[in-house]
Amino acid sequence: MAPLVGFVFYILNAILGLLVFALIANAILSWLVAFDVINLRNQFVYNVARFLDAVTRPVLAPFQKIIPSLGGVDVTPVIAILVISGVQRYLLPSAAAALMGLG
Repeated sequence: MAPLVGFVFYILNAILGLLVFALIANAILSWLVAFDVINLRNQFVYNVARFLDAVTRPVLAPFQKIIPSLGGVDVTPVIAILVISGVQRYLLPSAAAALMGLG
């Protein structure tokens, strides 16, 4: 049972790591579009932007409801990354240890 629990928590940790990567990539892409370095008329860039938006919007939406916009600067990706990092560092290992201790 312990290897299965360890594997599940490994997968959860990897998914959260990919989500952090997607949040960072989405922020960088939005800056590049805002400063007109790249253009959304390019089909590949548009598809990447749509994909990253679809992945990150459900994570960012609750934070955007709570945290107001600070003069046009969106700090919600930073807050979301901090929360995800806290979950990865503190909650996942504790939950895994508790579940392994039960079995």
